[in-house]
Amino acid sequence: MSEWQPSALQQERTAFRRRQAQRSTLIAAGSSIALVVLVAFGIGSTPGWPRVRETFFNVDRAWEALPTVAQGLWLNIRVMLICAVLIVILGLTLAILRTLRGPIFFPLRVFAAAYTDVFRGLPLLLVIFLLGFGVPALQLRGLPNDAVIWGGAALVLTYSSYVAEVFRAGIESVHPSQRAAARSLGLTYRQTLRFVVLPQAVRRVLPPLLNDFVSLQKDSGLIAVLGVIDAIRAAQLETAIDFNFTPYVVAGLLFVALTIPLTRLTDYVARKQGWYGGGGGPV
Repeated sequence: MSEWQPSALQQERTAFRRRQAQRSTLIAAGSSIALVVLVAFGIGSTPGWPRVRETFFNVDRAWEALPTVAQGLWLNIRVMLICAVLIVILGLTLAILRTLRGPIFFPLRVFAAAYTDVFRGLPLLLVIFLLGFGVPALQLRGLPNDAVIWGGAALVLTYSSYVAEVFRAGIESVHPSQRAAARSLGLTYRQTLRFVVLPQAVRRVLPPLLNDFVSLQKDSGLIAVLGVIDAIRAAQLETAIDFNFTPYVVAGLLFVALTIPLTRLTDYVARKQGWYGGGGGPV
């Protein structure tokens, strides 16, 4: 039995698609290079560019500040990871409280709704100030005075209100017939929620959930306003030495390098689940 071979027409179509893909790649690369050259030429020809380059893009100063800023970034990473776990737990709990049925659960639904309304309405920076400076000033016994803890608490309280709404949207997107079918099979309410509703809900809201965590990575730098030596605060201290702002650029590049992998993962998950339909390309 001879091995299958594509027909001549199929081979011609495959070759045509390959040529079209190569042509598109060359056009995209050429247009990108042209744009970069035009932008670089336009910025480089401005009268103040030499001064800006020395003040913001000094390579030697960047290498000097990199270890200190990177050490501060490690604090941002730890805060982000711990807060992300707590945000998922608290956000999912609030979402479940919002979707409880029956008049007996009315107080819990009101509490969850009030929580999300308040913390979605308050600016994150204001919550950080209130917790970071207000709570230690009360001098209550048993409460920590560490600014990192209160800065992280502000992130958890604020972001859990957004994540709760994301989870609630996913839970309510599951068709009621799924619940009815599960109950008809003898599953309890808790089993239905755990084995039928939540797996579908989490899968549907994964892309917007990852987007929230991308924002969390960046906003973790706001704890610097409490005096915490994170990447931004470290860059500020380095800048105060000689008033060269290159350390800020270093901190920004490190945050971008930290954010891009999760952003690309979000795009991949969204495309895999069919969130992007008629876009112009994978970027």
